[in-house]
Amino acid sequence: MPIMDTPAHAIVELRHLTFGYGERVILHDVSLSIPKGKVTALIGPMGAGKTTTLRLIGGQTRAQSGQVLFEGQDVTTMNQEHLYAVRRRMGMMFQMGALFADMTVFDNVAFPLHEHTGLSEALIRDIVLMKLHAVGLRGARDLMPSELSGGMTRRVALARAIALDPDLVIFDEPFSGLDPISLRTTARLIRQLNDSMSLTSLFVSHELEETFEIADHVIILAEGKVVAEGSPAQMHESADPLVHQYVNSLPDGPVQFHYPRMAFEEDLGLAARPSRARAG
Repeated sequence: MPIMDTPAHAIVELRHLTFGYGERVILHDVSLSIPKGKVTALIGPMGAGKTTTLRLIGGQTRAQSGQVLFEGQDVTTMNQEHLYAVRRRMGMMFQMGALFADMTVFDNVAFPLHEHTGLSEALIRDIVLMKLHAVGLRGARDLMPSELSGGMTRRVALARAIALDPDLVIFDEPFSGLDPISLRTTARLIRQLNDSMSLTSLFVSHELEETFEIADHVIILAEGKVVAEGSPAQMHESADPLVHQYVNSLPDGPVQFHYPRMAFEEDLGLAARPSRARAG
C-alpha cells in the first residue's frame, strides 16, 4: 500500500474528508492533523461529528470521500487484514469504559494480549500487573466490573487501552459522568501516561476545564467542519464568535438552542389564516 506524504509531526491526518448518513452530512471537507507525542482534545457542540471522527480514524466507519492517514497509510482503502494490523497500534478507551461484564479486572486487561500476541501466560501476567499498577488498581485485579466505581471502571479501561503499548490512544468522553475527584484523577492519568510512555493521545470531551489543563492541542468541530485549531490559550483568546460562545459556555451565539425549523406560525398552519376582524 502506498504511503502518502504527511507532516513530520503528525501521526494522524484527515484530508478533505466528507462523511454523512444518507443526505445528512456530518463532516464536510474536513482536514486536520493529530500531532505525534502530544495530547489532542477534539471538542465542540453536540452532534458536531467528534465521535464519528474517532470511528473514522479507527476504520469502524468509512468516509464517502477524502483520506484518513495513519502514519501516511490511508485507512479508508485498507483491507480487513491491514486494518486490523493498524488497529493493534491504536488503543481505545470507550465511553463509560465498556468492560466485559463477565470477566475480572485482570482478564479485561489481559484480553487484547491474548487476542493479538503469542506471549506466555507468565509474561502476560507481568504486563497486566504493570498496566494495572500504572493506573493504581493492581490490588483490584480480582474484582468484577460490577464491583467497581465509575472512576475505577475508567481506569481499568485505560489500562486495557495501553496493554499493547500502542502508538495512539483514543478516548471517547473519558470524563463523562465522573465525580470531581475521579474526573481529575482520570485527566491526570491521561497526561502522565502520555508523557511517560511516549504516547499520542486523542480524546473527545465536554469538560473544558480539565480538557484545557491537560491538552497540548485543541481542535473545535462545529457544523461539520473545523472552526478552530491551536493551543488552549489560543482557544481562549479567539475572536471567532462560535469559539467564544463554546469556550465560555454561553447560551446565546452561533450555536442555536432550536434545531433548524420553519416559522412556528407556519408549522401550526396559522400563517395562511386571515386575521379575524374585531367586532365593533
